[in-house]
Amino acid sequence: MNMYEIIKKKREGNELSKEEINFFIENYTNGSIPDYQASALLMAIFFKKMSKEETVNLTEAMLRSGEEIDLTSIEGIKVDKHSTGGVGDKTTLVLGPMVAACGLPVAKMSGRGLGHTGGTLDKLESIEGLDISLSKEKFISNVNRIKLAVAGQTANIAPADKKLYSLRDVTATVDNTSLIASSIMSKKLASGSDAIVLDVKVGSGAFMKDLDSAFELAKEMVDIGIGMDRDTIAIISDMDEPLGYAIGNSLEVKEAINTLKGRGPKDLLELTLALGSRLLLLGKRVESIEEGYQLLNKVIDDGSAFDKFKEFITAQGGNSHQVDNPNLLPKAEQILELKADEAGYISEMNAEEIGRCALILGAGRETKESQIDMSAGIILNKKKYDKVSTGETIAFLHGNSDKKLKEAAKRMKNIVKISEKSNDNKQLIYGIVDKDGIKRI
Repeated sequence: MNMYEIIKKKREGNELSKEEINFFIENYTNGSIPDYQASALLMAIFFKKMSKEETVNLTEAMLRSGEEIDLTSIEGIKVDKHSTGGVGDKTTLVLGPMVAACGLPVAKMSGRGLGHTGGTLDKLESIEGLDISLSKEKFISNVNRIKLAVAGQTANIAPADKKLYSLRDVTATVDNTSLIASSIMSKKLASGSDAIVLDVKVGSGAFMKDLDSAFELAKEMVDIGIGMDRDTIAIISDMDEPLGYAIGNSLEVKEAINTLKGRGPKDLLELTLALGSRLLLLGKRVESIEEGYQLLNKVIDDGSAFDKFKEFITAQGGNSHQVDNPNLLPKAEQILELKADEAGYISEMNAEEIGRCALILGAGRETKESQIDMSAGIILNKKKYDKVSTGETIAFLHGNSDKKLKEAAKRMKNIVKISEKSNDNKQLIYGIVDKDGIKRI
């Protein structure tokens, strides 16, 4: 077996065997296969695509390239949620405590934000003292004790994926559904959970810009999960505008706390209930989606979800006083109001561009080395299809630099579109993908 023959076989559109895929991943990871041969194979895959079986085999080879987290010492069915990334997406901060309060163990490995998308770890670190670098023993102990832990992925998870992604990034081979799906799922599966619910975003602020592509990616990932004996469900949700009203780390933590207290944005709660009810179903805590909704609403109403969030923050070294009093979280020195120049209805709020405005203010990082301003960000006062009067505030920009605030405000003016006509055809969830296939809503 050699790389020349493997490249030629895929170039001609033939299916690679499990042994050939394993050979490639093992030898590319250890440095035996040079970048130019790996690039040639990636380009052949990009054009000739991969079968369902090839994609599952590629995912398995990548997750086996490094450490697999053993969570068997955690009692019960371990569940996890993964989002493909968006703007204002603080779902994990709400979902984790709600599901844990229902008695289901949530063992979550999360990432940091890069570019216009925010990262769960960065948001959590806006809470003073909170530690996301948990040892394996501490991680497992916390899940067994309080049913919830969130930590950063170890450097040893799926090293083949890290190496391959860097190569895909510079060889124009990122946008292939099988390669995207195997990249995401190799890390999720290596993290050790028994059941996974995927939140596949679609729209201007998402990686997948159209519905067909989003459903295709969701189907690939669900097939991989099921092919690897993990219960897996995907929800396709809207990211044409930010989720909720807050964009930025401490601002999103405040919004998450409000949601756990029953005072959160409608769209954030709706998505959390949809994801959470399916986690409870996969975790065998309920027998139906409807029962899942009822149980999740109950833990909001009786305060146990908020209490669980506070318990989780304390268990990971965070300052619980900031949970009780969110005004103690990092606050920007300046707030600039963005006002409407005309009356009408908000017709467009490009999520990616709004995310980039938050990035200008300091809420995100352009490179892995960038420092984040935990207090910076944007609070929307209006969302798509809302009525707005001339001079009414559309958004509040939080920052610590006059220059950055003015730059972000100027950009925001061009992003938010106002029209004369209303449109009430807003949709948050477009469909579900599970073992039975695609169900569009």
